[in-house]
Amino acid sequence: MFVFQLPWLPERRLRRAGWDVAVRAMRDTARPGAFTERDLVLYREAWAQPGAARGMIHWYRAALRRPPRKPRHARVRVPTLVVWGALDRFLSRDMVASSLELCDRGEVEWVENATHWVQHEEPDRVNRRLLEFLRKEGTPPF
Repeated sequence: MFVFQLPWLPERRLRRAGWDVAVRAMRDTARPGAFTERDLVLYREAWAQPGAARGMIHWYRAALRRPPRKPRHARVRVPTLVVWGALDRFLSRDMVASSLELCDRGEVEWVENATHWVQHEEPDRVNRRLLEFLRKEGTPPF
């Protein structure tokens, strides 16, 4: 996150060599085989869109420069499901509890053998759990 605070350099570095730095970072922090070659082609195409890289990096810039202020009476009133990879190297497990404290009706689905990329590593489990949650909450099926 600290490197992303530099102007223009992170965007240039990511673009160089066809987004290989970003691809390597994803592969190095995910379970082996989590990303197919087709997945990575689609990611590269998305990152190459005008403004996309800058927008992604600005998220990290803003997180350090302007941390969000928690409103005094912040509540998430809609039913909320958090699906979390327990092996996430970027976001700690402690974040789940503090997030759920803001929810009137929040629950967590721990995926013990998944990382930050839980939706790529356990797509069937994530999709099944999301559908169960939506059905339980009365959301019409898709």
